[in-house]
Amino acid sequence: MKSNSTIIEDTICAISTPPGVGGIAVIRISGPQAIAVADRVWHGKSLSETAGHTARFGRITDPSWGGEMLDEAVATVFRAPASFTGEDVVELSVHGSRYVQRRLLEMLTGNGARLAEAGEFTRRAFANGKMDLAQAEAVADVIASNSRASHRLAASQMKGCFSRRLEELRDKLLDLASLLELELDFSEEKVEFASRERLREIATEIHSEVSRLEKSFSAGSAIKDGIPVAIVGPTNAGKSSLLNLLLGEDRAIVSDIHGTTRDTIEDTLEIGDYLFRFIDTAGLRDTSDPIEALGIERSRQALSRAAIIISVVDATCPLPSPILPEGSDGNQEKHASGEMQPLAPTILLLNKSDLVSQVSATNHNPTNASSVPDGSVTSDGFYCPGGFAGSGDNMNQLGHKESEDSGCSDDSEESGYSGKSGNSDDSGDSNGSGNPHPRVVSSINFSTKTGEGHQDLLATLTSIADNLRGSTDEDTILVTNIRHAQALREAASSTSAILQGLRTGLPGDLIAQDLRATLHHLSSITGTLTTPDILASIFSRFCIGK
Repeated sequence: MKSNSTIIEDTICAISTPPGVGGIAVIRISGPQAIAVADRVWHGKSLSETAGHTARFGRITDPSWGGEMLDEAVATVFRAPASFTGEDVVELSVHGSRYVQRRLLEMLTGNGARLAEAGEFTRRAFANGKMDLAQAEAVADVIASNSRASHRLAASQMKGCFSRRLEELRDKLLDLASLLELELDFSEEKVEFASRERLREIATEIHSEVSRLEKSFSAGSAIKDGIPVAIVGPTNAGKSSLLNLLLGEDRAIVSDIHGTTRDTIEDTLEIGDYLFRFIDTAGLRDTSDPIEALGIERSRQALSRAAIIISVVDATCPLPSPILPEGSDGNQEKHASGEMQPLAPTILLLNKSDLVSQVSATNHNPTNASSVPDGSVTSDGFYCPGGFAGSGDNMNQLGHKESEDSGCSDDSEESGYSGKSGNSDDSGDSNGSGNPHPRVVSSINFSTKTGEGHQDLLATLTSIADNLRGSTDEDTILVTNIRHAQALREAASSTSAILQGLRTGLPGDLIAQDLRATLHHLSSITGTLTTPDILASIFSRFCIGK
């Protein structure tokens, strides 16, 4: 890989292990004088005479204190260019005492090194051509990965899968750009070097791939940061009890009083390959309490950001229709106008099933039309009003208690739910008032008291996450970095302009401008084209020792 910078003359050092006390600590030294600086505090076989990729046991001694021993240590030598930074590197492994770490850094900086800045080791690796910018950013993602799925995405990017795909697209654009530029040199002869049909095919292919990558950011960022799961539903349905059951601790207050939860409560849980970020929300209902209203507004915000929704309903009560109340995500106007996509995949959780003699809803896959009750979930996974089993009579079979003694509310104004059954109107994705229907992917009989349905819920969550990720190939490319997503969005806009220009017969020089713009945006991701300010912003997010 081509070097991205001039020769770096100073030598840097930093602690590369997490701060605090530990069994060992590693101090990394990198630069042209790294081995010489380490030798000045080293007592043992000379590091200057040690071959690369070799470890030596010895002692750290303090020259300013008459050679007093600071600690026993292992020194590992890496010689340029076969090192992480592409420079001479020495890593000193000492005992993890705070004092030893601090004093060793003081000794190194007193013998010719300086303290490294945040991300400077990785920045030098980029500058010396050991990795491109996208790979360098992936180093930070690998360090921060908190699940197998997020680690696999970061590792794939770090080993260059994303960069190679961008390079393939860039090479195709360069070929076309060079032909168009050649046409400009022969503009008076009106020679056409680039076939417009071929140009249109390649531009369509690039636009499709760039758009796909940009759209993958939603799934990629969710997997990287923890898949957001909103737990929603009416008051006293068991949302907080569900959160406590999932986490295995009393994280949220549980009470028989309606409207106990006034704010969102978040916590994370690793299930299988994924980290899920569960968000317990205030019960969705109409209220005159201003504090509860603020909590409900935050519930709507959590709902709109969720990648998965768990809709908790009381199985002892008639199933509400729709299962989420009007405007539950606060964006009903945008949904009605087609500006927003339907709500996230939704798991319908029929809680308190231990209190019911028989619950009519069964687990099902909405893509299998034969297993879905009529009038409940369409073949594309959308819930239709009309009662889960198709009628109000069947819907009422979910419970055997009357509302007076079951705690169910039949006051639609209080609950925020219509509680009525009916037929789907002709919109297919709206209840006629601009409210989107959730995409119900599974319904589960559940009990937070007995644990019934717990394993089914965990299995359904991981199944939805698998669909979110897509391919199980370890080299699957999902964009996880917002800077990359923004650059891809700009590139998609430029390729769209290229296609528009080809359709309208735009002159080659104007099409060439859009080609150059696309090249610029793609090159900014890998660092082929960048600025010092961008680099400073990226590497400032790294830890000091990386």
